[in-house]
Amino acid sequence: MQTSMSLRPMTTALALLLSAAALAADVPAPASVHQDALALAREAIKAERWSAAIKLLEQAAEKSPTSADVFNLLGFSHRKAGALDGAFKHYKTALALDPNHKGAHEYIGEAYLLAGDVKQAQAHLKQLERLCPQGCEERDDLQQAIAAAKAKK
Repeated sequence: MQTSMSLRPMTTALALLLSAAALAADVPAPASVHQDALALAREAIKAERWSAAIKLLEQAAEKSPTSADVFNLLGFSHRKAGALDGAFKHYKTALALDPNHKGAHEYIGEAYLLAGDVKQAQAHLKQLERLCPQGCEERDDLQQAIAAAKAKK
């Protein structure tokens, strides 16, 4: 049992290396890496490696084209990479798949703030107020971001 526990980080590291090599060489990754594309993308996001995250999430989206979570993360990665058009496209897809996706409402609201559209950000805050009337992290974060954007004006 201890051996398998010590191999898990090595397996994840190997999968990351294979995926990184495949991305760098622009060749398809091995099938086992495709199964882990979402997990690998989350690691790339943590490391703020936006283009790697986007490529991995695109693989995940091919495997799970109805996953609002994948499209939300694609939007997030595009936004963090400075590509607002891609961010809006993927957030809208996430919300079309799941109109009650709290993360997508928060993140698209933050993207609208970056684009200077406070009214659209507030519209998504209203959706979060409806979705979590007792409060939630997504609602609180967007509310704070809107307040900060207004304070800068």
